[in-house]
Amino acid sequence: MAARFEVRHQPGKGYHFVLIATNGPVIATSEHYETHRSCLNGIDSVKRNAGAPIQDTTGANQDR
Repeated sequence: MAARFEVRHQPGKGYHFVLIATNGPVIATSEHYETHRSCLNGIDSVKRNAGAPIQDTTGANQDR
């Protein structure tokens, strides 16, 4: 199974999505959106921008 987005609803808080890895754990959680449509737009934004480079602002100099 491929990674997937899951839309969730919490009464009083609205909608949010989680990104679930291929092996099952949640690897990202979104902010809360007032509408279902806004939540789906958030997912579309992540999909479009997922190829963005890493910007490490920690100043850490670690071996990889």
